[in-house]
Amino acid sequence: MSSTTSAPVTRGTTPRALNLALAAWVFAITFWAWNLIGPLAVRYAEDMGLSASQKALLIATPVLVGALGRIPVGALTDRLGGRRMLSTLCFLSVVPVLLVMWAGSAGSYALLLAFAFLLGVAGTSFAAGIPFVNAWYEPARRGFATGVFGIGMGGTALSSFFTPRFVGWFGYVPAHLTVAAALAVTGVAVLLLARDAPAWRPNPESVLPKLRAASRLAVTWQMSFLYAVAFGGFVAFSTYLPTYLKDVYDFDLAGAGTRTAGFAIAAVVARPLGGILSDRVHPKTIVLISLGGAAVSAVLMALQPAPEVPAGLVSISMAFFLGLGSGGVFAWVARRVPADRVGAVTGVVGAAGGLGGYFPPLVMGATYDAEAQSYTVGLTLLVATALVAFAFTLWRLPREARQAP
Repeated sequence: MSSTTSAPVTRGTTPRALNLALAAWVFAITFWAWNLIGPLAVRYAEDMGLSASQKALLIATPVLVGALGRIPVGALTDRLGGRRMLSTLCFLSVVPVLLVMWAGSAGSYALLLAFAFLLGVAGTSFAAGIPFVNAWYEPARRGFATGVFGIGMGGTALSSFFTPRFVGWFGYVPAHLTVAAALAVTGVAVLLLARDAPAWRPNPESVLPKLRAASRLAVTWQMSFLYAVAFGGFVAFSTYLPTYLKDVYDFDLAGAGTRTAGFAIAAVVARPLGGILSDRVHPKTIVLISLGGAAVSAVLMALQPAPEVPAGLVSISMAFFLGLGSGGVFAWVARRVPADRVGAVTGVVGAAGGLGGYFPPLVMGATYDAEAQSYTVGLTLLVATALVAFAFTLWRLPREARQAP
């Protein structure tokens, strides 16, 4: 994304609305693929006799590649354009979905772990979508644009709800074939219907200098830390929650998936709200509300409220505050980052968010108290992290003036 601070639209609002909708759908379907393993982790653990740590590693592995892969994908989007990158990522994601299907059918933990690593490519679509939609909207509306794009986080809800049901209705193999087909069709639709913004121009710099330039911006690391807490928390819960609900409340696969879908939907609703409110108030205020709310929700969750209503309300409040913060952080990125660095910075910040979602499942698996059916240690660490981020945001980050359109 070079040389532009606004994106004139010459044919009304339809072109940019269509492109925003397509980008959000790519985000959703690739996130469905990225989260294929989490909703079935209990099944894999039972079939293969996995320990809590092995199960946690399997759930977390796609998150790692999805995180690190966002760095080159964001930089390449500045150079090649969002349309080309989004369609390419859809096509590439088909391969690991089919490989995971094969490994699961074979009952091989080693192969499943290896192909879960490759499945992470589906999680990189975020870093292509943010600069793509940013280019279509003027600065004063980018909080809205990134927030609506963030609705694609709902792919985790789709996966949590439908993946176990597809397996039950159609069988394990047809369920994975359905997701692979949806990815391929989406890739074709993007090639045929999507367009890069009229004001977008390729940034001809090579990837490494752009990443070095992004790394020299203080805002890159500030937003990376906040996104690792907000979006990382969402990713961690949306992938590990089925296991958490099975261990603590003894829900079955479909029941845990349904409740995880509710968690993800709450975050999906909150994310665009975080972007819109950031345009009207300020991202700093929204991020502070998010971090404080997440800390309180984690404390309540550690108390193991009774199902259904008390536990459900605590889970939804956690999701809402994490989603609100995710939208607020990227509204802040759009406000503070130079236009020609949005892709590179998005890649780094997005990677930090993914990495923020990689470690918590490992910690939760390692600190799980099977005798007490308790995750108190892991949730206490989440509270401490959210409070540190709250203090950092309150005292160390500036509340800069609104950027002019």
